[in-house]
Amino acid sequence: MSQQDAAKERANTRSNVRVVSIFAAAAIAIVGVLAILYAWQLPPFTRHTQFTDNAYVRGQTTFISPQVNGYITEVKVQDFVQVKRGDVLMQIDDRIYKQRVHQAQAQLDMKVAALNNNLQQRKSAEAVIARNQAALQNARAQSQKTQADLRRVKDLTADGSLSIRERDAALASAAQGNADIAQAQATLEMSRQDLQTTIVNRAALEADVENAKAALELAQIDLQNTRIVAPQDGQLGQIAVRLGAYVAAGTHLTSLVPAQHWVIANVKETQLAEIRVGQPVRFSVDALNNRHFDGRVQSISPATGVEFSAISPDNATGNFVKIAQRIPVRIEVLGKPEEIAHLRPGMSVQVTIDTREAQR
Repeated sequence: MSQQDAAKERANTRSNVRVVSIFAAAAIAIVGVLAILYAWQLPPFTRHTQFTDNAYVRGQTTFISPQVNGYITEVKVQDFVQVKRGDVLMQIDDRIYKQRVHQAQAQLDMKVAALNNNLQQRKSAEAVIARNQAALQNARAQSQKTQADLRRVKDLTADGSLSIRERDAALASAAQGNADIAQAQATLEMSRQDLQTTIVNRAALEADVENAKAALELAQIDLQNTRIVAPQDGQLGQIAVRLGAYVAAGTHLTSLVPAQHWVIANVKETQLAEIRVGQPVRFSVDALNNRHFDGRVQSISPATGVEFSAISPDNATGNFVKIAQRIPVRIEVLGKPEEIAHLRPGMSVQVTIDTREAQR
C-alpha cells in the first residue's frame, strides 16, 4: 500500500471518530435534558400522580383521666385489651363520696321539711286573719251598741232622768268601743302582713330546695365518677397506674384508641395544584411489609402546617431562604374493617394520589 492510500485511510478513521464523538455528545446531552425533565416532572414526563412519604396513620386517641380524687381500689383491665363502651376500667375509693351523697340527701330532706312547714305557717296565718276579722266585726258591733246607749243616755240626761255621772260613763264606753275597733283593725293588718311574709319566704325556701337538689345531683355525679368507664369501643394503651395509687383529677390513667383510622399526608405546596377532594389514593404501610391500602382524599387543610405551630417563623430578616411548605391532606381509609384493623396511629406510610380526574 502506498503512503498516499495510508494517509487517506487515517483521515477517514479520524473523520469517523469525530462523527461518533459528535453523536455520543449529542446523545449524552439528550439524556441529560431528559433526565432533567423527568426530575422536574416536565412534559413529556408529567406525572398523573402525586407522591409523598411524609404521611402517617392517625386515630382518635383519647386520654382517660378521672374527675375526682382518691385511691385506686380496683383495676379491671390490662394493657392493650379491647373494651366496649361503658366497661368499667378502674374503681376509685367511693366511701367519702357515698357519705357526701347521704349528707346532700339529708340537706334536701331538711329543706323540703322547711318548705312544708311554710305551707303550714301560711294556713295558720290565714286562720289568724279570719279570727281577727271576726274580732273586728265584734268590736264594730259593740261600738254600735255603745253609741246607741250614749244617745239614749244623752236624751235622758237632758230631761233630768239620768245624772251627768251616768252620761260620762256612757261617753267613756263609746270611746272605748272606738278604740277597740282601731285595735282590731291594727291586729288584722298585722296578721295580713304576717301572711305576706310567709308567702314571700316561700320563694326563698323553694330556692333552697332547688339548691339542695343540685347539691345532691353533684354529689351523685362525683360518686358515679369514681367508676372509670370506657367512653367508646376501642383498644386500651398502657395502664399508667396500679392498685393503691392515689390519683387526682386529670391524672393520666390510660389511653383509648378507637377502630377509626385515617391518614394525614403532608404534601408540598407545589403538589397541591392538582389535588382535589374525592380523588383515589393508594398508600403502603412500612410496618406491614409495604402492604397496600386504598383510600380517598377526604379534606385539605385550610393552611400550611407552620401556621398551626406554636411559634411561627419570622421571615422578615436578611437571611431568608425559601422552603416549600407542607399542607396536610386528610385521607379516608377504604377497605374491609378486618384489614383496616391492622393499622395503628403513628405508622409511617407512603402515599400516592391519582390526580388524573383533576387533569381531565
